[in-house]
Amino acid sequence: MRKHANREFFPLNIALLTLSDSRSAEQDSSGDLLQQLAGDAGHRVLQRSLLPHDRYQIRAQVSQWIASSDVQVIIINGGTGFAAGNCTPEAIRPLFDSEVEGFGEQFRQLSFADIGSSSMQSRALAGMANGTLLFAVPGSGGACRQAWEALIAPQLDGRTGPCNFVAHVKNSPQPACR
Repeated sequence: MRKHANREFFPLNIALLTLSDSRSAEQDSSGDLLQQLAGDAGHRVLQRSLLPHDRYQIRAQVSQWIASSDVQVIIINGGTGFAAGNCTPEAIRPLFDSEVEGFGEQFRQLSFADIGSSSMQSRALAGMANGTLLFAVPGSGGACRQAWEALIAPQLDGRTGPCNFVAHVKNSPQPACR
């Protein structure tokens, strides 16, 4: 992946949502990791929340962030597998204006190298809604790191070429890819 030398980095405003029926905010190591990685990359984490696996609470929180003029990216961790109660895809997919199909495909491909055929049970997904880019990844720290480093961080960097998502988020200072 190449970087455009003539482009600059623009910090984006991120909201983080952890989904868990068993963890508290103090035990949210995956949320802590994503917050650290985003900050280390130069982005701003504006809001962070932890909710149970309830599709209506999830949808309400994510809808609020989508409607916000400040939040440009939402990263959700947890609730993407086939465990009982997991409902992240069902909660957020109806909110998408368009789905980024390649994200889930690439995430499962990367995961296959680590966990083999179990990777097919990941329902990681991404999409755009009202100029807000949404990513939903598994809740394990390893999956969060893998998704961030290999897929999310490069696409949140306006220098990544040939294209990235920075130009497509609301209030973006970067022109769209040509």
